[in-house]
Amino acid sequence: MANITKTKSPNSTLNFAGIGCNNQGWRDVKSIGTHDKVNVVAYCDVDTRNFKNVAKAWPGKPMFADYREMFDKMGDEIDAVNVSTPDHMHAPITMEALRRGKHVYCEKPLTHTVWEARQIAKMAKKMGVTTRLGNQIHSEPQYRATKVMIQDGVIGKVKEIHTWIVSAGHGRAGVLSAPDKPIEAPANISWDNWIGAAPMRPYGGDGIYHPKSWRDWQTFGSGSIGDNGCHLLDPLYTALDLTNPISITNNHTGLNKEVWPAQETIIYTFPGTQYTAQDKVRITWYDGGRRPNFKLPGTPSAHDMITPASLIIGEKGNLLVPHWGTPKLYPEEDFADYKLPDVGKRNHWHDWVDACLSGESISDDFAYAGPLTEAVQLGNVAAHFPGKTLKWDAAKLKVTNIPEANAFLTKEYRKGWEVEEVV
Repeated sequence: MANITKTKSPNSTLNFAGIGCNNQGWRDVKSIGTHDKVNVVAYCDVDTRNFKNVAKAWPGKPMFADYREMFDKMGDEIDAVNVSTPDHMHAPITMEALRRGKHVYCEKPLTHTVWEARQIAKMAKKMGVTTRLGNQIHSEPQYRATKVMIQDGVIGKVKEIHTWIVSAGHGRAGVLSAPDKPIEAPANISWDNWIGAAPMRPYGGDGIYHPKSWRDWQTFGSGSIGDNGCHLLDPLYTALDLTNPISITNNHTGLNKEVWPAQETIIYTFPGTQYTAQDKVRITWYDGGRRPNFKLPGTPSAHDMITPASLIIGEKGNLLVPHWGTPKLYPEEDFADYKLPDVGKRNHWHDWVDACLSGESISDDFAYAGPLTEAVQLGNVAAHFPGKTLKWDAAKLKVTNIPEANAFLTKEYRKGWEVEEVV
């Protein structure tokens, strides 16, 4: 085990290393690296093609294919990292960074399994570092305004919620399949490091797993609910002060051993809060083009509404919360004089940097992201038992009524890439 290097006390400069430098990774590195108090010191990516943008923006910095080598060689020079990789590597990399006392910005979902989410949240608390989940819309005005509107009682107590998205993340069960003939990875890709904690399998060809299709595969990604749940469920968690679900049911179009379903309807039941009408509240998730099939008085049908979105049904009205759109109240005539709250603008990445330097607390940290990710990944656990309701005991980290479901709370790790339990 490498020596642990504790991050230095907050100061005027944050030494930052980017882990994952393409697509969303590039957006994260660029957004963090352009903060005027950030000093970019290194990059890590398993594909050398992905260094193009960062090398141009901050030339001459060390580049690594293995985050462990980067930490071993440069641990004393690094204060903070982003983790913008396929889901199956979020927990191994994040745990190593936390163990070394580094601040971490990790893309959603926080982890690939329910068990990992619990361990990462525990380690973040233990190390006392500054963390943030990469669900950037958490800081956008529309989602923050939703919290104000719900907690101010604009639509009264919340009765139930429906959330839908076209993407199936991008589930194609029965369409995608592992390649018949092994194809070796090209020299620009460190395939051993890409596979990381997962069981080894051949590269297969560009686009089968890398660079994007990994989301479809159960071994590497988390399907639609994993890709989008930490976005769309986030304002519901913050507005209602939700904790952990108590039951989860997944009805879908089919699941094989490799790829996530193409269409799902996931029903979550949560304990009620001061903002709900009953002692329990139900959130129903629809993906792959599915939507609610009811129509409320004075409110368009879900099929006539924007997607992705959530419809929050209250005692005095309904609130439509589009993803990256302006919230809208129904019936329109009842709220004709209402003005949306002005909550101002925030920068999700820069707020994290500021918190790393100041030591102040921040929303959307791993204490919050852990339970949110647990709920998201419980939807995937339920996918293995279609039509059956899983009863969840969060305190015991256990499905209580279907014992065989507990095997899907975690996974086996390739030797040398394990995520250890935090005690």
